[in-house]
Amino acid sequence: MVSINLGVLHYVLDHIYGTFLHRTKLGTPFFSKGWGGSKLDLLERMVKQLFPEAETQNWPPSIVKPVWRTVWETKTACLREGVFRTPCDEQLINALPPESRNARVALLAPKFVPPQKMACVVHLAGTGDHTFERRLRLGGPLLKENIATMVLESPFYGNRRPSLQRGAKLRCVSDLLLLGRVTIDESRSLLHWLEAEAGYGKTGICGLSMGGVHAAMVGSLHPTPIATLPFLAPHSAVVAFCEGVFQYCTAWEALREDAAQKAGMTLEQVRERLRSVLSLTDVTQFPVPKNPHAVIFVSATDDGYIPKHSVLELQRAWPGSEVRWVTGGHVSSFLLHNDAFRKAIVDALNRLEWKESLL
Repeated sequence: MVSINLGVLHYVLDHIYGTFLHRTKLGTPFFSKGWGGSKLDLLERMVKQLFPEAETQNWPPSIVKPVWRTVWETKTACLREGVFRTPCDEQLINALPPESRNARVALLAPKFVPPQKMACVVHLAGTGDHTFERRLRLGGPLLKENIATMVLESPFYGNRRPSLQRGAKLRCVSDLLLLGRVTIDESRSLLHWLEAEAGYGKTGICGLSMGGVHAAMVGSLHPTPIATLPFLAPHSAVVAFCEGVFQYCTAWEALREDAAQKAGMTLEQVRERLRSVLSLTDVTQFPVPKNPHAVIFVSATDDGYIPKHSVLELQRAWPGSEVRWVTGGHVSSFLLHNDAFRKAIVDALNRLEWKESLL
């Protein structure tokens, strides 16, 4: 009985947090400027290119050459920050706001350990994660396991946030697809840099919530086995914006008005159109990763944002992958279960072989 009550409490906490953050009039809702016009058409085409046959296309990706500066160092570890021009297709670069065209990345690594004897995991941003700090705190304790942490600043976030955007609330639906596609392209290039240039012996990709969806896509498309770790993540953005708490912070009326060329659209028809557009992010349509045993989902038992069925759909699509459940909701698990996330990272990397150069 106690566990049931606690489960209800965690679920209610997600909705209380969502109500305060998303249903009040204190902030701008998602997609307040509508669909994004011709940009949405472009992004729909560009996202479709990621689908099943795409994992062998455009590999190796465009090489990134970050310009590094040291932030701090101790006797055992070093934190560096790098900047690089996004390696995306020219059409994508032109679609990005100017503020998003240069990427920032942080790399926290042990000192005096050859990269060939280390692993490095790229950490992707969840909704609203504008800085490096939270992900660096997650990765910091892994230094003792010889696991480095690379943190990518997403387009539309942090220093890459457009001047007219308020917080994490993207102004157009096209921005969500653009954020995802650019994040995936940049992550693939960074993984290639870690493997081919820096020489790390193992690599992985992880992310929380939205970052977990992107991590799943990147892990799916990578041509060799890597650790893939979606945390508190759905199988598709449809779940977050059409089923979960985010539906209450979406500017449905603005989307209906922006679709005026389709005279007389009802709000229900608008919802169906958004569901159709966001179905492009359905990770179950992506290829099974090269080593599905190195895929570990960490999900919450009472998540008000991400229902269990969404997690299980992706696990079924990727036979051999593992789901681990933590007790709590989306918000409480984000705050309380970092140890479970770290253990999943260690375990997934342990299921990979070291590169042949170490044998």
